[in-house]
Amino acid sequence: MSDDPMAGLPEVESTYDRRPGSLELGAFSISLSVADLAASEAFYGQLGFERTGGDGESWVILANGESLIGLFEGLFEGNVLTFNPGLTNRMERLGSFTDVREVQRQLDSEGVELMERAEEGSGPAHITLVDPDGNAILIDQHF
Repeated sequence: MSDDPMAGLPEVESTYDRRPGSLELGAFSISLSVADLAASEAFYGQLGFERTGGDGESWVILANGESLIGLFEGLFEGNVLTFNPGLTNRMERLGSFTDVREVQRQLDSEGVELMERAEEGSGPAHITLVDPDGNAILIDQHF
C-alpha cells in the first residue's frame, strides 16, 4: 500500500483548455476555521455534505458533488480560499498540470506579493497570498 493518499485517485487529462481562466490553479475549496469540528460537520451534513478525508479529530474534508469544504479546528485563524494544483473538484488527479512553482513565477511577473513562497524543486509545495480585502489564499500542491 502506498503512503501517498493521492495515489488511489483516478487520473484524467487537464480540462483547462475548455474552461475560462488564464492561470491553472486546480481544485477549489474553502477552508473554514471552526470552533467545534463535530458541530460544524453535523451542520454541513444537513446540507448534504459527506466526509471524504481528514483525521476526524482536528480536520475533515467534506464534499457535496463538486463542492468541497475543509473544516479545521484549532489549526489556523480565519478562513482560507484553497486551490490544489493537479486535482479536480471531482477528486481526480490531473495527468498534467501547472506546478505551484510556475504559478509562483507567473504571480511574481504580475507583481503579486506572496506571503509564503515555494522553494525550487518538484513535488509538494505551497504558496500563500492575501487579496485586497484581506482574504487569505492558499495554493497547496500535494504531489
